[in-house]
Amino acid sequence: MKVTWGKWWAAALVAVVTLAGCGGGGDGRDGSGTSARGARLSGAPEVDSERDLPELPLDRYEFSRRDYDRQEAATLRLTQVCMKSYGFADFPLHWRERDATLGSVAVAAIISTTLTGSLDLDRARRVGYGVDGDALKEYRERRLSKGRLVTQDEYAVLHGVGKGPSGGGFKVNGREVPSGGCSQRGTRQLRADVKDEPRMTWYVTKRRTALDKAVAKDRRMRRALDVWAACVEDKGFSRYASPEAAFRDKAWRRGDDGRTGRTPRERDTAVADIECKREHNTAGVWWTVAAEKQRYDISRHKASYDEVRADLERVRAAVRRALA
Repeated sequence: MKVTWGKWWAAALVAVVTLAGCGGGGDGRDGSGTSARGARLSGAPEVDSERDLPELPLDRYEFSRRDYDRQEAATLRLTQVCMKSYGFADFPLHWRERDATLGSVAVAAIISTTLTGSLDLDRARRVGYGVDGDALKEYRERRLSKGRLVTQDEYAVLHGVGKGPSGGGFKVNGREVPSGGCSQRGTRQLRADVKDEPRMTWYVTKRRTALDKAVAKDRRMRRALDVWAACVEDKGFSRYASPEAAFRDKAWRRGDDGRTGRTPRERDTAVADIECKREHNTAGVWWTVAAEKQRYDISRHKASYDEVRADLERVRAAVRRALA
């Protein structure tokens, strides 16, 4: 539903959605609680923008955007302390490198999509299905202009790169520089108490991927996508299997930097895509089905999820100590 960084942009949790079917009858609904004239699902939250999306059950088992921001702040603090311990008394809290680049990372984050795609109508009008180049440039410049450039001597200790022909494994002021330098040492300190880092990092991601596939196959979701596709087609555009398929249409001529041709056809299709999702509450149906399947999965694998959450709390505790 949301772009990659969007996992942690979810709004506050709302009341539990009623998922029971409404049964057959004279109210125009089938046994799934879906209107026979459309795809609106009984009890689904009304979603017109990403701000309307409630938190999903799996979100509690992954770091939030705030968590990542705090981890970054804590890592910078620990890196600064480490650098000062090697004699760089004026090493700044924020620093940058001359060859630093955020382009590929930012593009990957912005162009990622999921089953129901974007809900940003203003962006669709401006750039269609592509990357907003101006926003990307502003983001990159803001990040790369923060802090002063590191010196050559600082760089060696920061990354654990020796200046000799063999590199690595060197000492400064009689002390061995840690593997990966001070920049990686801070990250290791934050995760020192974690019991199973691969599990903490990948378990929920893998479960989410499997559950997303199940959501896409669910008859309520298939019906919602059929209604959405017919709506887009009725507006004069191609019929797509899903908003994700519309996003990936090769006709948009997406380049390596994530930008597209931004033709009138592309932008108008992107607008129709979102208008139809709003008209038929496609994202609300998606959330409802996803939440149901996630809650059930958590109940089936409670011990594993609890272990993941315990490790998340260990990292959060280390971050609090670093920032105290």
